Amino acid sequence: MKSVLNACVILGASLAAGAGFAEDKTALATFQAMKPEVALKLAQATLKSCRESGYQVAVAVVDRAGVLQVLMRDQLAGSHTPETARRKAWTAASFRTDTLALAEETQSGTAQSGVRFVSDAMMIGGGIPVSVAGSTVGAVGVSGAPGGAEDHKCAAAGIDAVESDLLF
Repeated sequence: MKSVLNACVILGASLAAGAGFAEDKTALATFQAMKPEVALKLAQATLKSCRESGYQVAVAVVDRAGVLQVLMRDQLAGSHTPETARRKAWTAASFRTDTLALAEETQSGTAQSGVRFVSDAMMIGGGIPVSVAGSTVGAVGVSGAPGGAEDHKCAAAGIDAVESDLLF
């Protein structure tokens, strides 16, 4: 009798725990993502901003998972800049914060606050996540301007240029 009662309690608890799933009619999550046309426009606007400042750079735009969508390299940008820009964009998307802030957090002699080092992480200014309504939809990374702060300015200008497109 006691084992039947235990079985009923367990069954009841299991059904109650699954009730939340039963109320939600779908088993799939949805999310927002940048269309390739918007990612390209973001890369072009970022490149234009850097050119106007006199910098030859590479620009990378990644999706929310850090997968490359667009990569552009100005004709005189260094050969290392495309990979560096991609890694900055990947880092910004993965850590959901800009790489200029991460560079400050990870300076030598600074106490680390939960930042984990990953082989692709690039903790140098120039990578900024692209967010819409509090959700990260991608990131942009820039490499080739003189210093991470200048790369960051170009990336921010690119995001500003496509802001109205991102307000779905």
